[in-house]
Amino acid sequence: MPDFWLSSGYHLLARNAEGRLAVTGDFLRAYFARPEICPVEESCANETGLHEALLHDPLLPVTEAQIAAMADPDARENYHHVLAFRDHLLAHRSIEEAYLSLFQGGIGVPPLFVEQLAHAILRGILDGCEDPFHPRAAELLFRSQRLTRQDGAIMLADEDTVGMYAETGGLGALGQLLQRADTPARTVELDVLTEENAALYWARSDRFDTVLDISFTRPGLDALCRVLESWIAHMLGVEARIQPVQRISDERWAWHVGLDGVATALLNDLYNGLEVEEARLGRLVTLFRMEIADPSLVRPAIAGRPVYLGMAVDGNGALRLKPQNLLFNLPLAGSS
Repeated sequence: MPDFWLSSGYHLLARNAEGRLAVTGDFLRAYFARPEICPVEESCANETGLHEALLHDPLLPVTEAQIAAMADPDARENYHHVLAFRDHLLAHRSIEEAYLSLFQGGIGVPPLFVEQLAHAILRGILDGCEDPFHPRAAELLFRSQRLTRQDGAIMLADEDTVGMYAETGGLGALGQLLQRADTPARTVELDVLTEENAALYWARSDRFDTVLDISFTRPGLDALCRVLESWIAHMLGVEARIQPVQRISDERWAWHVGLDGVATALLNDLYNGLEVEEARLGRLVTLFRMEIADPSLVRPAIAGRPVYLGMAVDGNGALRLKPQNLLFNLPLAGSS
């Protein structure tokens, strides 16, 4: 089976009896090996010593006094964040449970850590997947995308990758030097995944350098629907069917979920009958219709009605999905 996303940390996790992803020492050790935590030449002995101890035993209890003894205030702040996150993970039976808890009054953690958990969870969900469109579509749930429209097609490229190519021409540090010397860098074009070339994704999955066409009827959009279904089923145990739609023509429109902040505000205004200017409406990328398989799981007032989903770009053309919206904003019975 194709392997992918070694950067997710999935391979450092274990499966528990419930099929969820359990934290291991190796998974935690990877956080202490991050560049924000690794000591530098100027680091004091207290910082260096604690770092070595945590690499040896990632579960080692750390006191406030040990952190306060570090000379660098930035290092102290970084350790507060990473240790609080470690303790949060250890307090839960799985990273899925820890992820959900973050949005239920859990600790505040850097967005990067939240995205990394989603990355690992999605890698587990997609384990054994043979369709490269699915993992590429799943990247939308933990990496920001940059949208372009080309000959009527809607193309999404990884925002960080686009920024790197724009800055360096795809040549890394050499590209930066060439730009500072006003030397033209070579032009790098990202590959658009098609049904003919999609297999190239596997070898490049950790580079995040392929473009996904999410135009209506294209396989990329279908793959995104299947990924969203799998995300809900795995995290909530709720089976749903999601299909793209080109408009909401429903006089009994009862519920919607924005998959990002821009779409949430836009759908709220449309639902409430407010006038939305054309330029703002143009930021809406895609609409979806979702039907939950078991009506008994849905609030009685909404049962039998579809849930509409939407995603939209901001004023700079960036798409930043919030996959937690699909876990907490559905009209499920018993939810607030």
